[in-house]
Amino acid sequence: MPAEDRDRDRDRGRRSTRHSGRLDQPKAPRRSLLPSYDPEAFGKLSERIARFLGTGRFIVWMTILIILWLLWNIFAPKAARFDPYPFIFLTLLLSLQASYAAPLILLAQNRQDDRDRVNLEQDRKQNERVIADTEYLTREVASLRVNLGEVATRDWLRSELQDLLREIEDRQFLGTTRPPGPVAGRRAGPAPRPRPGRGDERDGRGR
Repeated sequence: MPAEDRDRDRDRGRRSTRHSGRLDQPKAPRRSLLPSYDPEAFGKLSERIARFLGTGRFIVWMTILIILWLLWNIFAPKAARFDPYPFIFLTLLLSLQASYAAPLILLAQNRQDDRDRVNLEQDRKQNERVIADTEYLTREVASLRVNLGEVATRDWLRSELQDLLREIEDRQFLGTTRPPGPVAGRRAGPAPRPRPGRGDERDGRGR
């Protein structure tokens, strides 16, 4: 009995692997009955057609074609006329063109709207980065101004040195012009004798 159960489990495992496929390999793409196409290529083609429909060249060529169509079906021999009055075939062609042109133009507009949305999003992110950088630079400049306010500048040092120089000159000038007299706090005594100079020593020796 246990051997039979094991054989049954093996058969079930093989059947499940056959139906589900191997797990270490990707599944094969399913075949679809609908025709496949490249949406990007179709979108680019629709944009080209929409751009051409919105040009003056298309209007000129369309007008020339309609005029030739009408002239041929009016003045040509009856056997050569392929769309006699009331020009039903021309009406069908124009309605068919309008029915295809409208969706193509809408598709091109939707693609343009998507591109504009992406561009606006990128511009918004770039503006946010610019604003953040500007705020950061503003804070840095403010901190530099605060720090520079506490640093001695060249002009300030120059003005301080000029003030010190003037003060020194004033003190020297006052010291030279002050008359000699007893210093405060000292007693007045006899004036000291002047020391003989070199000329006096020569005069004494000569004598």
